[in-house]
Amino acid sequence: MNQLNGIDFGTPKSESTELVTLEIDGVSVSVPKGTSVMRASIESGINVPKLCATDSLESFGSCRLCMVEIEGRRGYPASCTTPAENGMKVKTQSPKLQSLRKGVMELYISDHPLDCLTCPTNGNCELQTMAGTVGLREVRYGYEGKNHLDLKKDESNPYFTYDASKCIVCNRCVRACEETQGTFALTISGRGFESRVSPGQSEAFMESECVSCGSCVQACPTATLTEKSVIALGQAEHSVTTTCAYCGVGCSFNAEMKGSEVVRMVPNKNGGANHGHSCVKGRFAWGYASHKDRMLKPMIRSKITDPWKEVSWEEALSYAASEFRRIQGKFGKDSIGGITSSRCTNEEVYLTQKLIRAAFGNNNTDTCARVCHSPTGYGLKQTIGESAGTQTFDSVMKSDVIIVMGANPATGHPVFASQMKRRLRQGAKLIVIDPRTTEMVKSPHIKADYHLKLRPGTNVAIVSALAHAIVTEGLLKEDYIAERCDEKSYKEWKEFVSRPDNSPEAMEELTGVPADLIRGAARLYAKANNGAIYYGLGVTEHAQGSTTVMGIANLAMATGNVGREGVGINPLRGQNNVQGSCDMGSFPHELPGYRHVSDTTTRTMFEDVWGVKLDPEPGLRIPNMFEAALDGTFKGLYCVGEDIVQSDPNTQHVSAALEAMECIVVQDLFLNETAKYAHVFLPGSSFLEKDGTFTNAERRISRVRKVIPPKAGKSDWETTQALSNALGYPMNYQHPSEIMDEIAALTPTFHGVSYERLDELESIQWPCNEQAPEGTPTMHIDKFVRGKGRFIITQYVATDEKVTRKFPLILTTGRILSQYNVGAQTRRTENNKFYSEDRLEIHPHDAEERNIKQDDWVGIESRSGQTVLRATITEKVQPGVVYTTFHFPESGANVITTDNSDWATNCPEYKVTAVQVMPVTQPSQWQKEFKQFDQLQQELLQASNAVTQS
Repeated sequence: MNQLNGIDFGTPKSESTELVTLEIDGVSVSVPKGTSVMRASIESGINVPKLCATDSLESFGSCRLCMVEIEGRRGYPASCTTPAENGMKVKTQSPKLQSLRKGVMELYISDHPLDCLTCPTNGNCELQTMAGTVGLREVRYGYEGKNHLDLKKDESNPYFTYDASKCIVCNRCVRACEETQGTFALTISGRGFESRVSPGQSEAFMESECVSCGSCVQACPTATLTEKSVIALGQAEHSVTTTCAYCGVGCSFNAEMKGSEVVRMVPNKNGGANHGHSCVKGRFAWGYASHKDRMLKPMIRSKITDPWKEVSWEEALSYAASEFRRIQGKFGKDSIGGITSSRCTNEEVYLTQKLIRAAFGNNNTDTCARVCHSPTGYGLKQTIGESAGTQTFDSVMKSDVIIVMGANPATGHPVFASQMKRRLRQGAKLIVIDPRTTEMVKSPHIKADYHLKLRPGTNVAIVSALAHAIVTEGLLKEDYIAERCDEKSYKEWKEFVSRPDNSPEAMEELTGVPADLIRGAARLYAKANNGAIYYGLGVTEHAQGSTTVMGIANLAMATGNVGREGVGINPLRGQNNVQGSCDMGSFPHELPGYRHVSDTTTRTMFEDVWGVKLDPEPGLRIPNMFEAALDGTFKGLYCVGEDIVQSDPNTQHVSAALEAMECIVVQDLFLNETAKYAHVFLPGSSFLEKDGTFTNAERRISRVRKVIPPKAGKSDWETTQALSNALGYPMNYQHPSEIMDEIAALTPTFHGVSYERLDELESIQWPCNEQAPEGTPTMHIDKFVRGKGRFIITQYVATDEKVTRKFPLILTTGRILSQYNVGAQTRRTENNKFYSEDRLEIHPHDAEERNIKQDDWVGIESRSGQTVLRATITEKVQPGVVYTTFHFPESGANVITTDNSDWATNCPEYKVTAVQVMPVTQPSQWQKEFKQFDQLQQELLQASNAVTQS
């Protein structure tokens, strides 16, 4: 039994409310109809021996260990596949059952290598445990099975080993790949003693369709599939439950430990967002925390052309504080500001914005959410009154029609994508609105019913066309609208979308999507009992990002699809704490809880607790900071966990702004691209080294628990607190729980949140307060947060970024499964073996016109700059559109993106850049300069190291 995983093996409980009563080993037990005999036994406290059954997979009945006797029935049925019935009398133990189970186990052991003492799962092997459970002490058949032969191990995957000689063909890995992950990468090949698990068509794991989610490893009851970290380090002896620091799904993990060393990360089956599932990043890509590139000493320098000087924490913090005060004395209090990251905890983000408002004395605070989901906050606030998604991830299991717009959950939110795929395999319908043919359009066992393959930049047009079809074809939910929505705004919106210029036929030429497909998709969504919309950065990162979000809300309200399970407006947040960083008051115009700084009542409450007067005027957004820096009025920046040089658009513009500043303080794990322009470097702490909370895309607040001591000596919240104290504004928190208590006291939606409550409930979805003491899984049930839902007219306005003869193609950007955001973490793991460079996807027609062949180097030029990437020729993109990722700094993806942005929030228009693509033979000028600058910074770092060592 795997004690560390906390797995209680057995088949799932039934959801039926009708009870049946049976007798198991003389004990009467009542269970829901449809419950298996095995589960009923577990409910009564009796554990039946088993190998092929787990509570995360459907019953299979292949191992035959779980056989029982049922009075009045012939034979010995498998308890995992036998439904409990009224009046049943079951025996789980008898001399005959004991004998049969021993015989079954003998056959397994006779076919198994005799290396238990050296087996990496020794002490944590279910086969070994079950042999003891059934009392097997000898094997009469010898050990002549084929698996005893020296079968070659598959070591191709960087994270786990496949040893076929230990396989007992229980099918658990195959079923986990199908049922849990939905990839269908594994099968059973051969017959009899020749049977074994096969990735693909007897391929190596790395050559198959395996996505390295770890489900097969988690399901394996033997050492057939074993983490290489376990082989190297041995079995763990304790575990700590924490939360993944990658995407917005917010998976819960048990960090299994040996002392202060992480052995492996195992998905927590009680995780509210992931239910024991994981992806390659959260499951395996945590080694960056101990990478040789980690910077563990504070450093300072006067100019970015000077060598770094290693100093004590006290000297670094004192220097940063004195420089910030010097700059304010010379240029005014508004001449400095700060940027936080969604990789930080809620508590760290809260402290950073508090430092800026209370210690800096201004509201020049912003966050990386500015460049991803700020339009979500604005658009949803305007329409339904709250800046967050409306549902749980589990809600998708009750959806009948699902729209996925501008998102590819299979790569960006893979654990949630697996759940969505499960619902689609059960019969739900799918509409994908995306310029590319993503994995959600077509992959094993799912296919979109409609793919609206629109031209980048025409999101508003497609949403208006869908709305036109719904309105003019009489598909509105009039009763819902009359009860829940503002009448005046509804009438104005209805009149607007009914206009002929918003029809699918009128929009066809603009969007490139045939009118009949738009109408078909509109009918499918509007007629569904439960229709849900999920969207991502392909919606928000546009000049009309906020407009599209409001258009999505219009569609959901018009069809009555908000306020119950299976429906809703669901933004798929990109990073682990994007939602939390927004909740915590990171934007320059809002205090925690999305309350405007100009609101006297709210501001007074914070002033009373913080003991300082606050500025009632909004501060600078990130783009405004850059402009002010180039104008000479913004001179100092505190940047926590964010690499703005690599992540923000128009890299050369960002670099120029940073070069114009006099003091940049970077707090991070690595000497990233932004740190190359820094004057103070403060070592950061990884998620394994801190306590706090993250808030995921479904508003789920989850605990982050310290697994290992901070390698640099301080957690990030301690560093921010120390800087504040050095600036003369006292902060004296002893633990992040005290910070959360302050957040809860000052933020109505967090009033009921505390570490004690989180430990009790595992996680909480805000709002959590007096009205909802256990949180709010589904929002807007009886009414919208703002009262009446507000329809907003969404007039399509073409982007200023237009294709021309000089720049005839549109570049759009996205992510890959194995890499995360700017790659600072995943690039420092074995994930590079899956994807080691950013590439440019180009359609065969466009490639042929330019004489571009597969893997050729191509130059991409926009109005902002040039870069060079290798080409991948594919029909995933449509003619006229090219696509790339942005995970590697040397690729320079953001050198060519422009500074066009959303009209309401300044979220950059990453998804629409006019470019030309041509074959080249050498790097771009920017890449040459990047390499030279990078080499200079490395030499300066080496010079400082040499001084320190001497």
